[in-house]
Amino acid sequence: MVKFYLIFVWSFLFRFFFGRNAKMPRITREFKECDQHEKAYQSQDAIFVARKRAIGNQRQKPMRFTRSVGLGIKTPDAAIEGNYVDKKCPFTGNVSIRGRILKGLVISTKMKNTIVMRRDYLHYITKYRRFEKRHKNISVHCSPAFNVKEGDVVTAGQCRPLSKTVRFNVVAHEPAINAGSGKKSFRTF
Repeated sequence: MVKFYLIFVWSFLFRFFFGRNAKMPRITREFKECDQHEKAYQSQDAIFVARKRAIGNQRQKPMRFTRSVGLGIKTPDAAIEGNYVDKKCPFTGNVSIRGRILKGLVISTKMKNTIVMRRDYLHYITKYRRFEKRHKNISVHCSPAFNVKEGDVVTAGQCRPLSKTVRFNVVAHEPAINAGSGKKSFRTF
């Protein structure tokens, strides 16, 4: 009876603070096989697959490791409900987001789990008292939780170095509004 009461109160408070149409968090209780696309067996580091499931155990740990990045960034549904394994994903892996948060345009998705993001900015020339257009291309790790295409706008958070050139991780994704604009057109956000 007490357990039912606690669940009722928790669900009431959740709906009260997050709205009437808010979904309850989806926690995977039973084990689902992770996507196997590599030669080595893929499993999350934080989950022990062969654990004994006690029958009388009231509180059961979920069978998928997910976490909140913080900074007001929402964990995507694909990270919570998906089957992928990515140790460099900020939501399901061992990477913390700290430092700078950048926004840019995706210009290439040819690498595996990595995209190239273009950032346009204006540089002031004091001699002529004018601005010139400049840009930088940044390699960003993109977790399988995001279905990113060229022309989309992504938000990337700084993390530890993941490879020789990658120091950022995609944390949010906005689909392209007008895909007709070229790769090298100047856009500020």
